[in-house]
Amino acid sequence: MDNSDQNSEVSKTRCGFVAVLGAPNAGKSTLTNLLTGSKVSIVTHKVQTTRTRIRGIAMAGDSQMILVDTPGIFSPRENNRLDNAMVKAAWGGARDADILVCLVDVLSGLTKDVLSIIKSLKNYKTPRILVLNKIDKVPREELLELVKSVTDIVDFDEVFMISALKGHGTDDLKAWMAKAVPPSPWYYPENDVTDMPMRHTAAELTREKIYLRLHQELPYAITVETSDWKKRKDGSVRIEQTIFVERASQKKIVLGKQGKTIKQISMEARQDIARAVGRKVHLFLFVKVRENWADDPERYREMGLDFPT
Repeated sequence: MDNSDQNSEVSKTRCGFVAVLGAPNAGKSTLTNLLTGSKVSIVTHKVQTTRTRIRGIAMAGDSQMILVDTPGIFSPRENNRLDNAMVKAAWGGARDADILVCLVDVLSGLTKDVLSIIKSLKNYKTPRILVLNKIDKVPREELLELVKSVTDIVDFDEVFMISALKGHGTDDLKAWMAKAVPPSPWYYPENDVTDMPMRHTAAELTREKIYLRLHQELPYAITVETSDWKKRKDGSVRIEQTIFVERASQKKIVLGKQGKTIKQISMEARQDIARAVGRKVHLFLFVKVRENWADDPERYREMGLDFPT
C-alpha cells in the first residue's frame, strides 16, 4: 500500500481519549458503562468506588473513543495516602486526554469539590464539555441556572444534559465525541470494551458485590486482589481472590454468620465474572486482616495507583 492509500485509510477513522471527570458519585462509571455498552466500571452506593483510571472502549461509526473513567475528584483528607493517590490518578487521566468531560450531578449542584474541578479546567486547552447528569430529577429552570453559573467560570465547547442511568441525551453526547476525536487509526480491536487486565476486572466485580451488600456496615478501607487464575482442562477458570480488611471485626462482617455473607458475595461475583470471561468460573474467596493496608506500596501496585511518598 502506498502513502496515499495509507493516508486515505487514516482519514476514514477517528480515535482518541476522553477523560470523564467529576466529583464522587456524579455518575462517571454509569456513563462509561452505558457508552461502551458493557460493564467496565463497578457501580455502588459508596462514594469513591472507582479507585484507579478504568478505560472503556466505545464505538460510533468510524470513531473509537477510549473513555477514561477516573476516580472522583475531592478534597483528600490530610495525610491519607489512598485519597491523594486517587485524586492524582484522576488528574493524570485529564493530562493525556483529547477531550475532557466535566460531569456534574445536578442534585448536588456546585459543591466545593465541583467548583474546584471546574476552576482547574480553566488551565486546559483541550476541548472541554460540560455534562449535567440526573436531569430527570431537577426542574428545567434550575438546570439552566446551573449551566449559566458554570459557564460563567469556564467557557465550555459544548453543554449536554443527560440521565446516564436512563440513557436520556447520551446518544447526542456520544455522536459529538465521535466527531471531536482526532483522525487516527483505532488503538484497539473493534470488539474490545476495555484494556484492563481480566484479573483486575474480576477483583473489581467482587469488590462491587461486597459494597452492594455491606456498604452500610463496612468502611471504605477494603480491597480485593486476584491471587490465582488457572484455566482448567474443561475450559472453565479457577480463580482465587483475597479480600483485605483492616480489623478482625471487619473480617467477621464479610464472612457473616456461618459464612453465609461471603457465600452470597461469592455467588453473585462468580456470575458477573463468568459473564465477563465468557466461561464457567470457580471462585474461591479468602479474607485476610492486614492493618493499615492503605499504607502498603504493594496494594497500590495491585490497584494500578502510584504510591504517594
